[in-house]
Amino acid sequence: MKKISKQRHLEMLIQDVPIHPNPKVDLEQYSTSAIIAADLLWNAYSLGDISSKTIMDFGCGTGIFSIASSLLGANKIYGIDIDEESIEIASETAKRKNIENIEFIHSDISEVPNDFKVDTLFQNPPFGSQKKAISGSDTKFINKAVAISDVVYSFHMASTHDYIYDYFEKLGGKISHEFKYNFPIPKIYDFHTKEIKEVKVIVFRVEIS
Repeated sequence: MKKISKQRHLEMLIQDVPIHPNPKVDLEQYSTSAIIAADLLWNAYSLGDISSKTIMDFGCGTGIFSIASSLLGANKIYGIDIDEESIEIASETAKRKNIENIEFIHSDISEVPNDFKVDTLFQNPPFGSQKKAISGSDTKFINKAVAISDVVYSFHMASTHDYIYDYFEKLGGKISHEFKYNFPIPKIYDFHTKEIKEVKVIVFRVEIS
């Protein structure tokens, strides 16, 4: 029998985390696949950013990054999302999996005090065009993440690479790694024309000085 890798095992453990049942177009809610989540979290674990650490999950949705972090040995996880329905689902899923070290919070990330510090932060800001990212959709998340965390893993449209890279550096962040993914987006909104569209995204690992 072929041995299953630890990363593949993690992917299997989080495959049953529900996607957004009623995604809201104004929040641009797109669920991260178990394949992408497991790959990124395993890389973060390998870099020493999860085990025994305090984790923040901004825009946590239904909790896939929070739950995976717990399974990889995080000490404490905070999952925050402005969508109350997502928080309810995430909490139910963690309870079903007997995970007790995650605190899911219904709140805007702007309400998190800057003196609330964590070791590692994961965030997947609302997707949008390069124009929207530069106008503030991504930077709101970046500003708060840099203020409260030592290490940030941040998802962005690949087309915004140079702008986001420079923005992090201006805030004192050092880009140590970049992870590239084809992010599958299913046909969930009326304006979608394809059953599944893959969007090129990049995840920056940023060390905050």
